[in-house]
Amino acid sequence: MIDSFINYLEFEKKSSPHTVSAYRRDLEQFSDFVKTSFEIHDLETAQHPEIRAWIIDLVDLGQSSLTVNRKLATLRSFYKFLLRSGMIERDPTYKLKSLKNPKKLPEFVQELTIESVLEESNFQEDFTGQRDRMVIEFLYLTGVRLAELIGLRWEEINLAEEQVKVLGKRKKERIIPITKHLKQNIVLYQKVFEERFSNQNQSPYFIVNNKGEKSYPMMIYRIVRQYLDRFAQTSKRSPHVLRHTFATHLLNKGADLNAVKDLLGHANLAATQVYTHNSLEKLKAVFEQAHPKA
Repeated sequence: MIDSFINYLEFEKKSSPHTVSAYRRDLEQFSDFVKTSFEIHDLETAQHPEIRAWIIDLVDLGQSSLTVNRKLATLRSFYKFLLRSGMIERDPTYKLKSLKNPKKLPEFVQELTIESVLEESNFQEDFTGQRDRMVIEFLYLTGVRLAELIGLRWEEINLAEEQVKVLGKRKKERIIPITKHLKQNIVLYQKVFEERFSNQNQSPYFIVNNKGEKSYPMMIYRIVRQYLDRFAQTSKRSPHVLRHTFATHLLNKGADLNAVKDLLGHANLAATQVYTHNSLEKLKAVFEQAHPKA
């Protein structure tokens, strides 16, 4: 049953490899639990009490409400698939409620800090230095996701039109404009890229390792941490923090929420609205500092 569902995610829903991997892991974990605790070997026979027992077990193990809710979402999708396929008659997740999540604002880097990262990091002029600068700048100035940056190809960057085509979640394409400053640095990076790999078949990918091979998540994480560690005060120093920073800074400067939504590739406004809280916090701080009656 799990394999059939995974095939459905991969080939019909066009889910990302990361999503597919997470769903499989959740289902295998649930399968192990019901086998051990209830001697249930077929997931289609599991019912509400067994699922609820797994959720309670996850909470007892110290899993966060965010993690538990994600796993519950996996089960909901799985059993809806079985219901549509006629493999079960009733959805056992129907009455289950998600746990309440604590409200947590996305962390971002302050404008002066990100300026320091970009201007004072002394990126070397060789391939590695220009590649590292491009990773930081591209994440911050376009707001792309980690997977989108890793999968980006040179052919998808249109310097003449000053835009880049990004393949996002569920294979959905979107166009993101690039600034003249970023365009200039892409040209510099392209030059050292071509010089570095002139004697071998050049990779079609925009960001590569020192051997010219396609980049990977841990490599991008290391680059981001290396430079943010010197300046940023945020507890998180990940590629996604730069995406949060991109969105927050746009809204702080008065960007339209719908425009930011489209730039980020969000399916709906709810995912984008979380960034407005950071903007409101900035407005409150300005008000309390400047208003004579505050």
